[in-house]
Amino acid sequence: MTFGERPLRDCLNGILAHSFKTDGLALRKGTRLTAEHIARLQAASVGSLTVAMLEASDVPEDEAARRIAAAIGGDTVEVERAFTGRANLFAAKAGVLCVDSAAIDALNRIDPAITFACLPQHAAVEAGRMVGTVKIIPYGVAGDLVERALETVGKQQDGLSLLRVAPYRPLKTAIISTTLPSLKPKTIDKTLSVTRDRLKPAGAEIVADLRVPHTAEATAAALREAKAGGAELLIVFGASANVDRGDVVPSAIEAAGGHVTHFGMPVDPGNLLVLGDLDGTPVIGAPGCARSPRENGFDWVLQRTLAGLEVSAADLTGMGVGGLLMEIVSRPQPREEAPRATAAPRPDVAAIVLAAGRSTRMGGPNKLLATIGGEPLVRIAARAALESRAGPVTVVTGHMRDQVEAALEDLDVRFVHNEDYREGLSTSLKTGIKALPASADAAIVLLADMPRITPQTIDRLVAAYDPAAGALIVVPTVKGKRGNPVLWSRRYFDALLAIKGDVGARHLIGDNPEAVVEIELDDTIRLDLDTPQALEAAGGVLPNA
Repeated sequence: MTFGERPLRDCLNGILAHSFKTDGLALRKGTRLTAEHIARLQAASVGSLTVAMLEASDVPEDEAARRIAAAIGGDTVEVERAFTGRANLFAAKAGVLCVDSAAIDALNRIDPAITFACLPQHAAVEAGRMVGTVKIIPYGVAGDLVERALETVGKQQDGLSLLRVAPYRPLKTAIISTTLPSLKPKTIDKTLSVTRDRLKPAGAEIVADLRVPHTAEATAAALREAKAGGAELLIVFGASANVDRGDVVPSAIEAAGGHVTHFGMPVDPGNLLVLGDLDGTPVIGAPGCARSPRENGFDWVLQRTLAGLEVSAADLTGMGVGGLLMEIVSRPQPREEAPRATAAPRPDVAAIVLAAGRSTRMGGPNKLLATIGGEPLVRIAARAALESRAGPVTVVTGHMRDQVEAALEDLDVRFVHNEDYREGLSTSLKTGIKALPASADAAIVLLADMPRITPQTIDRLVAAYDPAAGALIVVPTVKGKRGNPVLWSRRYFDALLAIKGDVGARHLIGDNPEAVVEIELDDTIRLDLDTPQALEAAGGVLPNA
């Protein structure tokens, strides 16, 4: 591939390096220049352009990304359609991510043109979460480099992908709590509730709640009882912290006929964890910090155990790097209390404001430029999105593009133009989805003619998005009737891109009832201003009226 500025006559079939706009013509970067483009640019007196010219042996960026990502993906990792040289990979199942770091390093060292990034080793992921991305940096890459990349990915002799998800197993879990007079029963009750939340992503259940005196003998008997009752995971919460290899919980594991794999771990909080085994059934002596929902070393061991991954003494002693989870005194502000320790990082929810329509039912004027209280409707919608938890905010333009952009010129929004806006709503939706950043886990789609949607409304929808619980589509309702805006998990982006015509995505909501969560709100979610009468009733004024 060659890259640089060329006379316009030599740019045929070149890939435009930078977006270009002149009177009557707007070309996005990445556009492959046709004879028609060249003719129109010549008519506009353009003399030269910066382009990338692919050789016959080069592989275009999207194709290269697709092929490499497809080789990395497998039964537990799904690959989305490549776009702008990027192919993202998503967890097909909830579980723990397993990464072949050496193979990924080798892949990234083939050539700077080929890059692959992923989440850390043993990250806990829910189904549909983005776990990796292949990015081809130039507009094309030499074919032999792509082949080397595929060869590197294919060298996994054990048959496992260099990126895979070890799926969670719904283990039957027994909780054994030792008691002392100083330990209140409600503390144990709270501990069970917190633990139940930690088990929920795996579909695991607490099948036994045994409370015994804080002695090695009583605890050993409870371990044997739970094992005989069919428990597949044994967790012991001691009434007093384990301070030695010979303390109550480690001694109880051995007295029950098991063995202690390791005592202690270099993760803080979580130092005083005990790991053992009872005739093939894993036993975890939980540290005191595991009674709290804050992340601690217990989470790391529990997640791997639920995913069927062996946790050895070497694994535990290798957790020191990144194991400092406690609050740091020098931190400027304390962290907010997390709802539960196993919760995934807060998802990135982007916002799309659809502002491309022709307002045909208004009889002529563009309703999005109509004002309420002196502020254009499109600006009210964009500002609500900006003031919410969602972001970044992408505005899809179409009809009267310049005027719509001018109404938002001082707002921190991203514009993307829908050249096909006359073909209907689906084209604007697809344009917005394609423009989303790769980091977006989900997107909330707003109609720009709904001025009563507030930042708080949007925040409630974002807060209800919970992939771990299967809440992948969030829909507002009023008295049982659905309205807008709707939040969509990335898992449905391909389905949204497949919609055609002047229709929205209502049918996808009906086709996926198991993924839908409804949030009851007020009637503002059904107020859109399609006619002059509706606009007037809402206190609006049409432009030039």
